[in-house]
Order: sequence, then structure tokens, then C-alpha cells
Amino acid sequence: MNDRPDAQPQDRTPLDWEAIRGRLEGERGPRYWRSLEQLADEPAFAAFVEAEFPSIAPQMDRRRFLQVMGASMAMAGLAGCGRPEQGVPYVLQPEKIIPGEAQWYATAVTFAGYAQPVLGRTHVGRPTKLEGNPDHPLSRGASTAIIQAAILQLYDPDRSQAPRFKGVDTSWESVQLEVSRLAEGLDRQRGRGLHLLLGAHSSPTLQRQLDELLQRWPKARLYRHEPFEGDHYRAAERSFGRPVESRYHFEAAEWVLSFEHDWLGAGPQELPHAVRWGERKRKAARGQGEARLLVVESVPTLTGAKASERKRIEPEALQTYVQALAAALGEGGGPAQPLPRERQRWIEAVADGLKARAGRCLITAGERTPLTVQAAVHRLNQRLGNVGNTLTYSEPVIWLEAGGQRLGDLPALAEAIRSDQVDALLMLDCNPLDTAPADLGFVQLLDQVPLRIHAGLYYDETAAYSHWHLPLTHDLDGWHDSRAADGSVCLGQPLVRTFYSSRTLSAVLALMQGDLNPDSRAELRKTWQALDDTAWRQALERGFITDTAFPALMVEAAPITWHAPPAPVEGLTLRFLPDPSVWDGRLANLGWLQELPKPITKLTWDNVIGVAPKLAEEYGLSNGDVVRVTLDQQVVIGPAWVMPGHAERTLSLYAGYGRTRAGRVADRLGYDLAPLRTADDPWLRRGATLEKTGEFMPLATTQPFHLPQGKDIIKSEPRDKAYQKVPKEPLYRFEQAKTLYPPTPPNEPVWGMTIDLDQCIGCNACVVACQAENNIPVVGKEQVAMGRNMHWLRVDHYYKGDPAEPESSAFQPVPCMHCEQAPCEVGCPVNATVHGPDGLNEQIYNRCIGTRTCASYCPYKVRRFNWFDWTEDDEPSIQHQRNPNVTVRSRGVMEKCTYCVQRISEAQITARIENRPVADGEVQTACQQSCPTQAIVFGDLSDPAARVREGRDTQRHYALLEELGTRPKTTYLGVVELPKVVEDEP
Repeated sequence: MNDRPDAQPQDRTPLDWEAIRGRLEGERGPRYWRSLEQLADEPAFAAFVEAEFPSIAPQMDRRRFLQVMGASMAMAGLAGCGRPEQGVPYVLQPEKIIPGEAQWYATAVTFAGYAQPVLGRTHVGRPTKLEGNPDHPLSRGASTAIIQAAILQLYDPDRSQAPRFKGVDTSWESVQLEVSRLAEGLDRQRGRGLHLLLGAHSSPTLQRQLDELLQRWPKARLYRHEPFEGDHYRAAERSFGRPVESRYHFEAAEWVLSFEHDWLGAGPQELPHAVRWGERKRKAARGQGEARLLVVESVPTLTGAKASERKRIEPEALQTYVQALAAALGEGGGPAQPLPRERQRWIEAVADGLKARAGRCLITAGERTPLTVQAAVHRLNQRLGNVGNTLTYSEPVIWLEAGGQRLGDLPALAEAIRSDQVDALLMLDCNPLDTAPADLGFVQLLDQVPLRIHAGLYYDETAAYSHWHLPLTHDLDGWHDSRAADGSVCLGQPLVRTFYSSRTLSAVLALMQGDLNPDSRAELRKTWQALDDTAWRQALERGFITDTAFPALMVEAAPITWHAPPAPVEGLTLRFLPDPSVWDGRLANLGWLQELPKPITKLTWDNVIGVAPKLAEEYGLSNGDVVRVTLDQQVVIGPAWVMPGHAERTLSLYAGYGRTRAGRVADRLGYDLAPLRTADDPWLRRGATLEKTGEFMPLATTQPFHLPQGKDIIKSEPRDKAYQKVPKEPLYRFEQAKTLYPPTPPNEPVWGMTIDLDQCIGCNACVVACQAENNIPVVGKEQVAMGRNMHWLRVDHYYKGDPAEPESSAFQPVPCMHCEQAPCEVGCPVNATVHGPDGLNEQIYNRCIGTRTCASYCPYKVRRFNWFDWTEDDEPSIQHQRNPNVTVRSRGVMEKCTYCVQRISEAQITARIENRPVADGEVQTACQQSCPTQAIVFGDLSDPAARVREGRDTQRHYALLEELGTRPKTTYLGVVELPKVVEDEP
């Protein structure tokens, strides 16, 4: 870190904590605020916000500005360098392909072993977009940011393109010869010496193949390594005597209490959790019970941000809180260390609320919390009668055994290598050299293995340390199957012919057993041979096989056994977490996710070391100060980030960075946390020290940019008032109002959008969906830091209350407002931004001359100027991903949200051909379609029965900056405030 060119000597003014406290105590601060600098009301921050491109204007003269522009243009050209690829045009056009008309295919992508059911859109044979599968009960047409980015990974030019032997490209024929020699020796020894390490998988086909492999070689050994899977299977085994899958039915839970569990945040089950919680919130809005979320956690998360009440704790106190709750529910005695009085009152009140809603409540614990805590939560849910109502159990989705053999873990494999039991090691779809805890010494261990074979999507760190590397196909260009979170089998069919010289994992396993011409589709069909051709075709059309979801199991939780609380340890506690965008690093080379502002911090292109405001004040830290974290002589150096609501004596470290062979996008970004993790304590360690190095590292965050100046940016209403009716909706174009625009043509729709801030969970699915749909380029860390990020839709994060422990958070998606009285239209000197006949604020690119006047006139800060041509030098493979229905913009033009006008036009053309009006809900913008909680609704405002009109006649409906009189057609439904469980004492 100290040698990095972006680390600079410290020469900055630290945060003024006295000013922050003064504004809060004197009630001079804003009700909702976005950053600590804003709360401190620093003059530098005011200049920062007022500048069009804040990070450069206050301190950069004209000469330096031109140097930056020149350097950036040079780097933009270099970014496109690489091996050219040749596309193959049609000779004879395939049947049923109509140029300009999209084809849709049901398929699936996998994340950490779980299937994510999707529909893939292709244009003339090119996959361009993924949407959630509306027929699958877990997806219901929604998706996540990670699912959306899977289409970019398909086209990643840094994917492995051919087999390699000791780093040199080779052929599959050479691989076959090596595998044949290996198989002959294994046959003689019945598989002794063969060890296989896999990532998490739920594929029935792979499990069948492994069963067959172990029948042939019964002495082979299998292991699995999923870096951030957690211990939920082990905890279930402790509680029930067998591993089971927990399936949360949030749609039925009126009260949810979560302990260190970010179930709304990124993860393999993020989508079904968000979909179900969105359903619960809609039911509560209709008066069908409550939707109260209570969170106890140490590090700020999305789930904590959306909680009606969040309690900040130190990680060591977690068992004490759970034990206090158990005692209040009548399950055992109280904790050995009593809680503070106000927290004890809160726990007792929560227990009373849960008992009053027995069978309609839910308690959850994070999969990376101690086993004792998770087992206790299983018991408490059973005691409350939640099992069978808000919680069910099933067989594990991720398979834990094959051929009757329980899969070992990474420490067990390490021990086998040390014992000289491993002659050949197959590492399939995993990267242990990057993700293994450093104390295992995996690099040194691999030196002891005579034959190392790696199969993966990239030539990554583990591949480079193996003798043989076998490139795997992507989920979207190969045949595969896997199970979704409910156990239902999803079928993955390729959207395009296999890229490069790659094979599916099932083909690699078939090759291992002597099939010289493996066919992954044939392997899939062999697994599901019970389906006749008709049923098979129907399953492919749906994307999943019906009636394959796991049934609920009847299990009985054992009584709680508490362990002694941990003894006090001098120093700080470390929490190790996956990155909310790139997870454990497997997604690190995807520019969409690197540039995606992380939900809580709005950081891009880096990981940070999270610290609490009090700890930052104690050490004199500001955002970007480089710090050294030391524990047991192991050191990690990285930039600090002050996180409101963070536990005071805890540091949070994030995985996914410090990669050396991720690809040209991600190599050598951020720090690697592996040196501080151990196999025995992979999630939490205590006794660390923190030291300020005196250096500063610039970080690219969007949190201070594009800050609207006005009142009621975030509007909130108490629940008893939020749904009260108002006399009249705000004026819209279809109503009579004074205007300079010509009258609306008869029967013309008036398109508008409503965004429910109470539903929005800040997950960023809408941002990446918009990027994929509208060909929005990635510009890099330097340009983001200058305020030049190109996203047409941003999600602002606001806090309310004391930075040490904010009362609440709110997320606000901000697209173009499509104002009726649009200031940008008045300001444009060349009439490039105009009002369309259906009320859309349109942008005509070939008129735009780049004056940026419209951006200056826009009070919502939603316009983006394309400074450089970021698309001209893109790899051909990346160019193939682009949506042909959206213009690919060159430099020098202004861009903004268009309400996905291409989708509007497509629906209107279809309706005109069928001689009917466009039906309500027929047009879905990309952001709306991806939203798992249905927070975004789009439709015709002139239709009184349209869903987009719901809630607009209530107290919580408002327009952003409505005092300016712009009459935006994008409006909001405010946050619903619930009364506290325990009112504050006077």
C-alpha cells in the first residue's frame, strides 16, 4: 500500500467533530443528511457541491485541468488494447430470426451454488440483457445487481480462452492424454491419491457424475470451499442433528428480528428475500398487519439501514443479547453479563411483541454468527410457533456429500496434503489461493502436490499455480442445471454458441472418466431421462422443472446450550465481510460492479477499512487516511472510511480485492484481507491494533456529488398519517393548467413514474439494469472521483440523527424527473433537449454541442456529460453486448434517463399492430423490471386505474423540490415511520 502511486502524504483538514455535534445539538442541521462533511457544514464542502465537477474545480487551474483531460484520453485509448477477435457474420439467416426483434430464452445463472432463474434477451443471436424469470416463484421477474452483471461476464475478454499447461496454451487433445494417464493409475489404486476441491454447487448432474466417479474410484476424496458461505449448515446440524436449509417467508412475518444478518444485502438468496419482504411491505400498506424490522448488528448493512429500529452492538455482545431475548421468551435464564438498563427494556418489549404475534413473526441470525447463536435462534422460532408459518426447513440446497461421502473442508484438505496423501489435486470452479485464510499456507502446500489441475472461468491465482488449467464455459454459453433457494431445479441453456475453447464443468468431469467427446447437453439429458421429450422441452421453455422444489421437513430443535462468553481482550475486533458488489473477488473484473456505488458508503473501485465516528475522532482519522491493522504480527494496510452506526471498538474489512490475476479491470485494486483471517476464526478476530500511517489515498465515492438543494428531500410520515387521503393530486399535463406548451393530443398517454421510498432497499439492481439496457459506459476511478460517473440513475443514501448511531436511513433512486416545466429545455441553446408529444423530456444527440447548460439548469443533478469516447476502443466482445435499440454515444453529448423510450416504442408498435391501446403494466422500464421490492412503478398517468396512480392521493406522496414549480412526472411516496418499540425515557 505504501508503494502505491495513489497513496499520498497526509495534508488535509480532519473532520470537525465539534461542529458536527453542535449542529445536531442545536438542531441547525438537516433532518436527513448524506455525509459527515455535509453535517459539519464545512465551507470547502459547500464549494465542493456547488461546482459542476466538484472534485477538480476548487483546486485545479486551467493548465492542470487540461493535463488531466489529456492523461485521461490517453488512458482511455490504452484501456482498449488487447487481442483482437473476429466475429462470424451470417451466411444464411437462421429461421425465426427477425432483425430488430428480440428473442427471449429461459435459463439460469448461478451464484455461490444457488440458481438465479432468468430470461435472456438476444438480438440476432447476441445476448444483450438478463431479466428475472416471471414464472419462477422466487424471482417473479425481478433480479439483482449481480444477476444483471452476469451478461457482462459472458463477454469479458479476460476470460480464459484455451487450456494451458504450465502457463502455455495447449489443446484439449493434450488434456485428454494427461487425463487418460491419470485414470490408468487411479484404476490400479481405486482412486487413492485423487482429491477434488469444489466450490459450492447444487447441480443434480454434477452430483450424479461425482457419485459415478466415486463408484469407480472409491478411495478418492472430495472437499468443498465456499469462502463466505458461513456456518448455517453446521448450526442446523447442532440444533436438529442434521443439516437443513432455512427458508424464510418474510411475506408472512409482521415482526422480524435479525441478529447480525444482512438478508437484504448481497448474497445468493438476496433476491427471494427482497421479493418476499417487498410483498410484506405492500400488505402492510394495505392495512394487512405490520411490517416491522428490528436489527441488532455491529457493522452497518442494507438490512440495518431499512430497519424501523437498529441497535448497534459490539460483536462480542451478540450472545448476551440473544440470551437476554431467550430469557424474556421463557427459554432459560438470563445472560451472565446483564445488558444496560435501556437495552434490557428494549429486549423485553421486543419479546412481548414477538409473543403477541406468535406464528406471525420471525427471528433470524446471520450465517457467519457463532453456532450457539444460530442454534438458539432455531429454538426460539420453534418456541414462538413460527416454524411452518414464517419459517420452514428443507433438505440442503447445496449438496454436502456425494457417493455416500461427506465433503471435507479446506483445513481437511490442507491436512491431507501435509500427510502426503494427495498425488493429484483437481480444483474445480474455485480459487483457494486467493480466498483461503493465510494461516493455512496454501501456496506452500500446493508445492507438495505432484499434479495440480484447475478448472475455472479465469486464469486466476490458483490457475497460475497449477500444472494444468482448463477453461470453463460461462453459465450463459453452456448447458447446466442447478437448484434455486427453494430446491427447484433450474435448467441453464446457452444463449449463444460456446465462447472460446472452453468446456462446462460436467464435460470436464465426463472427460475425467474417459469420455473423449463429452457433451454437456447429453449429460444433462441423462440426469433427467425420466422426462419425455415433451416434458423436457416444456421445462426448457419455462427454465425450470416443476414439482422439484424440496418439501418442508419436520424437525425438532434441541434445547439451547450456552457457552461462556468470550473473555475480554485488549485491542480492537475485526469483522471480515464479503464486498457488497464483487463479493469474494469472483466478480472483481466486471467494470459495472466496480463502478457501482456500494449501497452504504457509495464507494467505487476500492475496499476500505470501516471505522466508527468515535474511533475516527480518537485516532484523528478522516475518509481516505491510510491505516495499518496488525494482529499476531500479520498486517493489512488500507484506507479508512468513517461509517455512521459502526460499532465503536470494531473494524470492518472487506474481501474481493488485492487480486493479482483477476483481469485488467481488477488487478491490484484495494487490499487483501487474507493475512488477518484464520481457518479457525474466518469471520471474527479480536485483539488487533490500529495505526495511522500519515498517508492519504484518494477514494472515489458518489455520496457527496449531485446533492439537491431544497427542503423535504426525504419526506417521512408517521404510519397513522401516511395513508390519509389528500384533497387533490398535484397537477399533471392532462389536467388544465397554465403552460406554454401546446395542448396534449387526444388519447395520448402521459408517462410517469412513482418511487416508493418505504419499499426501496437500496440494493442497486435498478442502477445496473439501467446500465445494461442503455449502453452506459464505465469510466474508471479517476473520472468517478471527478464527478463524471455516467449512471443515468443514482440511489442516494441519507441518514437521520446522530452519526454515532443514526435513527434511520433512507434510499432515494433519482432518475430524470421528466418535468412538465423543465428548466433544461429553456436553457439549451440548440434545442437538443425537447418536450415530446407524450410528455417525455427527450434528448437529441446529434443536436447537442456539449455546452452543458442543461446540466447547470437542472436542479435535480440527473444529467451526465460524456467527456470522452469511452466506447470506441472497447473490445469487440464487449461491443456485442450492447443493446442495438439504444444509441451508443460518442463523446461530447449530454445523457440522461429516457424512461427507456425504446421499450415504450416497442409496446406502442405492438399495440398499434394489434389495434388496441397499450395495457397498464405492458411497458416496464429496466429499473422497474429489475426492482425486487416493486418500489418503482411506471405507467400512464392519464389512466385513473393505472397502478402508477396508487398512493398519489395520500399524505406521503410528494415531488422532489416541488417548491421550484418544475412539475416533475417522477414523484415519490415517502418513508413510513413506525412508533418505537419502547418510547424514550424523559
